[in-house]
Amino acid sequence: MQVLCFAGYSGSGKTTLIEQLIPVLIAHGQRVSVIKHAHHRFDIDTPGKDTWRHRQAGAYEVLAASDQRVVLMRELPQAQEPDVHALIAQLDSRVDWVLVEGFKNCDLPKLEVLANTPEPAGKPLLYPQDAAVQAVVHSAARVLNPPPGLPLLPRDEPVVVAQWLLAHSARFAYTPPCVFAIDSAG
Repeated sequence: MQVLCFAGYSGSGKTTLIEQLIPVLIAHGQRVSVIKHAHHRFDIDTPGKDTWRHRQAGAYEVLAASDQRVVLMRELPQAQEPDVHALIAQLDSRVDWVLVEGFKNCDLPKLEVLANTPEPAGKPLLYPQDAAVQAVVHSAARVLNPPPGLPLLPRDEPVVVAQWLLAHSARFAYTPPCVFAIDSAG
C-alpha cells in the first residue's frame, strides 16, 4: 500500500487534484482509497433516515451496509484530533494507494499543493521546513521563493502527477508505526 498526503492551505486545489488523480490511477489498474481531514463538524447522514435516527438515539457506532456500499459512522464522545495512522488501519489493506487530504502536520510523505497566489501572511510554505514533502505541485506562473530543490509538478496536469507518483511509488510505501508496550514488571 502506498500512502501519500496532499498538504496545503484551504483553496490551494488539493480536493480538485485528488478528484482528477483518482480516475487516472484507476486507469493504470490501481485501487484508490481517500482519507479527508475535515476541520469542522460535518454530516453524511440524512435527517429522519434510520441510521440518522440510531445516531440521534445515542449509538456510538452505526454501520450501514448494502450490496454496493458500507459506511461506518462513529460519534466521538469528546473533541479529539483524528490520528491518520489509526484511520489508515481501518481501510482495506488491499488498496494500492491511500490519498490523504489535509493532515499537513503528519509524518506521512507529502505533496505540497500550492495555490496560484502566495499564501496569506502567517501561513508559511511547508517545503522549506518539512522533510516529508516529496514534491511541490504548483502553477507554472507561480514563482517559488525559496526554490524548493524538489520535483515541481504541474497542478493542472493530473496525468503528469500520476505518472510521477507511479514512477516513484517506493517513496510512498506505507509501514504502520510501531507501538511498543513496556512491561514494568521486568
